[in-house]
Amino acid sequence: MSERLDARTQEWPLRPWIMASICAVAGIVFHWLTDYRYPVGIPPERQAAATFVAIASVAFVLTVERPRWLWSLIFAAGWGLVIALVGWFTSSYNTHPTIFEWPYLSGIFAVLIAAPLFQTVRDEGAWRFPYERLHNHAWMDAVIGAASLFFTGISFLLAWLIAGLFDLIGIDLLKDLLQKEWFGWMLAGFAFGAAVGLLRERDALLTTMQRLVMVVFSVLAPILAVALVLFLGSLPFTGLRELWDSDIPATPLLLVAGAGAVLLANAVIGNGKAERSPSPVLLWSALALVLTVLPLAVIAALSIGQRIGQYGWTPERIWAVIAVAVAMIYGAAGWWAAFKGRREFDDFIRPLQTRLAIGLCGLALFLALPILDFGAISAQSQMARYAAGRAPADEFDWRAMAFEFGPAGRRRLQAIARSGSADQRKLASAALASNNRYDVEEQVKKTESAANLGTRLRVVPEGSVLPPDLLSSIAGTRYCRVGPCVVTLVDERRAVIAGPLIKNDTVETALLERNSKRVWSQDIHSRFVAKPPFRPNLSTAPVELRKVERRQLFIDGKPVGNAFE
Repeated sequence: MSERLDARTQEWPLRPWIMASICAVAGIVFHWLTDYRYPVGIPPERQAAATFVAIASVAFVLTVERPRWLWSLIFAAGWGLVIALVGWFTSSYNTHPTIFEWPYLSGIFAVLIAAPLFQTVRDEGAWRFPYERLHNHAWMDAVIGAASLFFTGISFLLAWLIAGLFDLIGIDLLKDLLQKEWFGWMLAGFAFGAAVGLLRERDALLTTMQRLVMVVFSVLAPILAVALVLFLGSLPFTGLRELWDSDIPATPLLLVAGAGAVLLANAVIGNGKAERSPSPVLLWSALALVLTVLPLAVIAALSIGQRIGQYGWTPERIWAVIAVAVAMIYGAAGWWAAFKGRREFDDFIRPLQTRLAIGLCGLALFLALPILDFGAISAQSQMARYAAGRAPADEFDWRAMAFEFGPAGRRRLQAIARSGSADQRKLASAALASNNRYDVEEQVKKTESAANLGTRLRVVPEGSVLPPDLLSSIAGTRYCRVGPCVVTLVDERRAVIAGPLIKNDTVETALLERNSKRVWSQDIHSRFVAKPPFRPNLSTAPVELRKVERRQLFIDGKPVGNAFE
């Protein structure tokens, strides 16, 4: 008896071995392309090549069937090339970037949506998308992918167990191999490919797992439906202010809730009337979930709109706006289906979801391609806020301009460094001179602190002149960045700095020392935090150095332990 779900698909006994071999070779090649030595990173072209290998191999093994196998090869190679080009662009767009930028992730999302669409077209042999087949492919791909990843993890555990057993008797060959990265990638590829091949040849058996997942999701539908209805019903009484003031970002949470509503509603309605849940409770819950998506998206739009009004555009906020727009379209489709079909809304929403999936795949691919420059849009927005005085220099996102907005951001910084005010030129130059995005904030804060030392720093004894290298060292600490601070000269090579590290917080102190090369630096072991909290006015409070007698245990003329008096 065939273990294939679709009688039209041919059995392929050698599939597990073929898929395992393909993924094992892909794992070795992927390791070779991504192997590097710190601090030298992976060149963009090698990141792109590694992306091609990963996307093409995974897409092929997940979608291939013996009939029209060449279609799957073209599909996998085509998407691998597209995402490789996207990865090459994202990895070379910013200075010292990562390939995992939003356009790259959008491209991966496009592939995930395209896979079941392609499988449906391949099975039909034409540009047709029967909902039942499309829905089955989407769920089956998810189940097989998740199960294969789980199988890969189990394979590694088993390999380490066997290696440990042989290591007990002095045979450490497998243990040594498992510690080599190339072998790990090869084993991961082999296990994943074999799992996909085995499960795909027995996809009829996986329908039980798929239905179990859908049953669990459908049981959760009433819980989420009641929660969302109560949440939306409470807003007229609580207002939106609590959402804006919450420590949890409102926009992503609302979008996740909307996505969860769509997922659970689909689990209830199934592929068609034959699979739709007969329970009235579940059907009403699915309808409620579908109707909550639009108001959730509207609230998310208000949330992200407020953030943009306060802080301007950034690439992340542009992506958030796009996600909100997609959620609103899905929500509007749900309301239209409910209006047309009432409780039979699923008959109207299924064809809409097919069209929306095709459109979403195209949109994700379009956004992944370097057509729209979100960095340029963001740089222009932030510079407009800066020019209008809505973003003071100490609050301006210099790091984003230097490392997250692409060439447009750095061009704006170069313009400030050439023609801005003295303070602006220093801050822009500091951002441009930073080696990576994580150093920018520290460099900018140090530059800003040095520019404000004249108004914040008090020197004891009064009238003493600090050498430039000591002033630079003080600017490099955090003691003069949020308010008044005081430095007390102990002698020619020592000084004590005091000030709060957080605005209106307790005073902390540290010792600054000059080494034999006449370079001042902070003694990291000398930091002291006043307890209980001590918040004097450092601009006027008396400051003096006093000699303090201590009592300490000495044994054989040597101190033991800390002073206790």
